[in-house]
Amino acid sequence: MNQIDYEKEGVVFDIQRYSIHDGPGIRTIIFLKGCPLRCRWCSNPESQNPEPELLYQASDCIHCERCIPVCPVQALSRDNPGFVDRDKCISCGKCAEVCPTNALTQSGRRMSIQQVIHEVGKDATHYRRSGGGITLSGGEPLFQHQFAKELLKACHERGWSTAIETTGYTTREIARDVIPHVDHLLLDLKVVDPAVHLANTGVDNRIILENALCMASLTKTVVRVPVVPGFNDSEKAIGDIAAFAKLMPGVDTIHLLPYHSYGENKYALLGRPYPMGNLEAMPKDAIGPLVKVVEEAGFSCVIGG
Repeated sequence: MNQIDYEKEGVVFDIQRYSIHDGPGIRTIIFLKGCPLRCRWCSNPESQNPEPELLYQASDCIHCERCIPVCPVQALSRDNPGFVDRDKCISCGKCAEVCPTNALTQSGRRMSIQQVIHEVGKDATHYRRSGGGITLSGGEPLFQHQFAKELLKACHERGWSTAIETTGYTTREIARDVIPHVDHLLLDLKVVDPAVHLANTGVDNRIILENALCMASLTKTVVRVPVVPGFNDSEKAIGDIAAFAKLMPGVDTIHLLPYHSYGENKYALLGRPYPMGNLEAMPKDAIGPLVKVVEEAGFSCVIGG
């Protein structure tokens, strides 16, 4: 019997229901904290730190100062730029508990497998009727690989489809341990050139490319490409990705995800500058030539998804 550790805990920062873009059918997305990459365009910066993290929305603050005396490390003060001293803050959440307007909130909470299954199980009827299920996202779900594995096993035990969105940045051992429990793999390939990848994500991509070949041999895989102006929006860059994808067993679809700045406000909540500056979203007509490159390489191409 495939034993499942229902007491295993992980750090979850969001659960989103009724998604139709992250695997087949209607899905619930479970966002796990922690990511080794620091992509400049990341739209979920609150996912990068593996531990719970404090968010501060200045526009919602009514300056009641109830939070200041409950902070055990004196990290809150009107004299602090951005109000929260991030070097002192231990993300205990005590300030968020007393904030009457939710100007202070905690991103991420520890949950057991049992708690997550109870929560997502509320949508089980949608999974059965639509052929949908659960998608793990992040962050990088494989950063919490033991939690991810147990969660995927628990979903399979209930007959729910499983999917995972991953950067592929992990060890070969973890990939071989977790991916067999995944029905649908959504794998990010950002750029083939390792120097360009390192400069824009903080990590070398050689382990990603090696794992891409391994993972695609283990389950149904779709390649996803975040298309970012000045980074990989050239026909050559997309052509290189398509050429590599042809080496991946069974891959027949590539998703092109045009850059957007929807996550910009989250950086302010974390007291961090937005790394992309004032870069505007891609114009709709800019993606057409890149779609043609993908299709001419023999793949189905989906914009977004």
